[in-house]
Formats: sequence, structure tokens, C-alpha cells
Amino acid sequence: MGMAAEAERQPNIILIMADDMGYECIGANGGATFQTPELDKLAETGVRFEHCYSQPLCTPSRVKIMTGIYNVRNYVEFGTLDREQTTFANLLKKKGYATCIAGKWQLGREMDGPQHFGFDESCLWQHTRGARDKNRRDTRYPNPKLEINGKPVDYNNGEFGPDVATDFICDFMERNQDQPFLAYYPMILPHNPFVPTPDSQDPNCTDGRKNFADMVAYIDKLVGKLTAKLDELGIRENTLVIFTGDNGTAGAILSKLNGQQVRGGKGEMTDAGTHVPLIANWPDTISEGRVVDDLVDFSDFLPTLCETAGVSVPSELKIDGRSFLPQLKGETGNPREWVYCWYLAKTGDVQEWTRDQRYKLYRTGKFYDVSQDRLEQTPLKDLSPEAKVAQAQLQTVLDQYKDARP
Repeated sequence: MGMAAEAERQPNIILIMADDMGYECIGANGGATFQTPELDKLAETGVRFEHCYSQPLCTPSRVKIMTGIYNVRNYVEFGTLDREQTTFANLLKKKGYATCIAGKWQLGREMDGPQHFGFDESCLWQHTRGARDKNRRDTRYPNPKLEINGKPVDYNNGEFGPDVATDFICDFMERNQDQPFLAYYPMILPHNPFVPTPDSQDPNCTDGRKNFADMVAYIDKLVGKLTAKLDELGIRENTLVIFTGDNGTAGAILSKLNGQQVRGGKGEMTDAGTHVPLIANWPDTISEGRVVDDLVDFSDFLPTLCETAGVSVPSELKIDGRSFLPQLKGETGNPREWVYCWYLAKTGDVQEWTRDQRYKLYRTGKFYDVSQDRLEQTPLKDLSPEAKVAQAQLQTVLDQYKDARP
């Protein structure tokens, strides 16, 4: 391919999303408990964000990241993505991208679901089949029961589900290296059950916290495997790699963040449940070692991927997100003044908040200075002038979504 063609070619995109791995798990973010050298290197040679927020749970985050729309407007129920929705894969596929998804689905049991939502190829766990087999064994890790392009494939020779999914993406990239591609990798790791990985010293270890640490290390290794594949194919410079997590870490996991002990808060509306890592790497396009303080929420990924691919987002989708591609490139862009979260729990309870980098306001009126009170134990009463201004601004955000639920 000549230089001119290379310069004009749309970039490849790999979006990796760990399953239940909060902000505190990554060394580059100030985490001290787990080994994440590959992710730390991606941050050192790329950019990391200090304020990225997801939904507190798996399906709500998947719906939001894929559609660019707040759950208040399009969330149906756990395990379902409304088939009327348009995803970033639908939009990129229309523009000529080869597309694949590997990892965890949990968005409806229709066999054609991944293709319907824009993915040419899929290698998925929890697609048309449930999470457990007839013996009640969880089927995601050793000897996994997966589905490749909708067809059941059962592995019985000690294979590890996350390896199968990663190898599927590597193979997809090799076959599609001469055209732009999108690989979306909603990882299987490190969601419980916390089991030993192929790299664990004790293959029979039953210590969940030790196994979780090994699982985080294994995520890191798999990320390294994907970037090494890009290097091997000679396409690293033309590929944007983004890493995030779908929600906070499981509550059983304790770790250190910037010297403080923190507990995972998956399922909670606090930072422990919704503050997730965001690291992006794109050699020669993203300048090295930057840390961005701008707010990002999961509705922002669709417009970012679209802008990266040169795809315009149809206005009739009425997305809530805004692209953070300029910030990736070191430009000012159009940063948010707030992020918003509307969450329908499995219990049927709805919770709702909006926040800036420091303050957070709930629909209930509870108002916190999260910079001083990460777990929101003490609502603010006597407000400083600065807090009063923030509260008023955040209230206007809640007001604009008060009738948004269809």
C-alpha cells in the first residue's frame, strides 16, 4: 500500500472492556494491588482519563456504550438490547468496516443478535445459551461453552474461555489487516467465579482474592497479546486501542488506590460502582503520557468511534454522547460540564444522578462532594458559594431528563 493510500485509510479500532474491573485495579491509575504492566505501558505511551463513568452493572453499561444513549431512554431489562437500537458497529459496518465482537454478549438470545447489531463475526459467551450448563457449572472459564457466529462450540481439552475469545480477535485482525476493522472485545474476565488462570501457580487455588489478582494479570497479558499482534501485522500505527471497564469491581475485592484501601462497589451508584478506567493508545496520533481530567461517560464512546472512522452519527438517533477524539489527540475538543446516570436495578428500583469532577447530585436531592467523600457517607448541608453554583447547574441537568423515559 502506497503512502498516500495509507494516509487516507480509515483507522482500525479495538475497544476492550473488562467485566467488573474498577478504576482502582490499574497501576497507572494509582492502584497498588494488581500487576498491570501492559496497561500501564499503554497509558505511558498514550493517554489515560481520570473521570470516566459507566453504569453500575453489566447489561446497562453494554446498552449505553454500544448505543451512545442514556439508559433513561432505551434500557429495557437485564440481558436485553432493544432490537430497534443502532450500535456503533451498525454505523461503522455501513462505512465499510469489517466488524467483530468477542467475549460476553448478554444482550438477547436471538441467534442473529450480533449480526443484527452490526457485527460480521462473533465469538461469544452467554449468547443464546445461559451462564451455566445442566450440571450448574459456570461455562465461561475452563472448558468454555461458547458460540461462534451463533453456532454452539464446546471446548473440552482444558481451554480457557478468555484465550479463545482473544485468539478469535487476533485471527480476525490477521484476515482483515488490509481493510479497516472494528474489534469490540467485551471481555469475560475478571467477573466471578474467581478461578485460577492458565498462569496461576496453583491450578486448584480456591482463594478468590488471589485468583482475582491472577485474573487481572491475565487481562493485562491478553491486552499485550492484542497489541503484539498489531505490531506483528505492521498496523499498530493505524489502530486506535481503547481499554475501559463496564462497572466497578466486585464487592469481595479489597485493594489499594493512592495509598487508601478501597472495596469494589459493583452494583452501587458511588464511584466504587461507576468509576472505571479509560486508557487509549494510538502511536503517532496520541502523544505520550498525557492524563486528561475531562469528564467522559459511556454514551461518549459511539460518537468517538464514529468520528475516528469518519462516520457521521445520524441526527435521528438523538444520541446523548459527545466525541472525546479531540482530547485523545491533545486538542481541547468539546468537553462535558457534567455526566449523567439513570440506573434501573434488577430489583426494579430506579436511581439517578448527575455530577461534575467534584460534586454529585441525586434526583432525591442528596448532594455530595465526591472529591472528599468517595463513598457518599455525608451529604452536604451548609453549602459553600462554589457548591451552591455546582448544585444549581447539576439540578438543571436533572430537570432536562425528568420526562425522558419513554
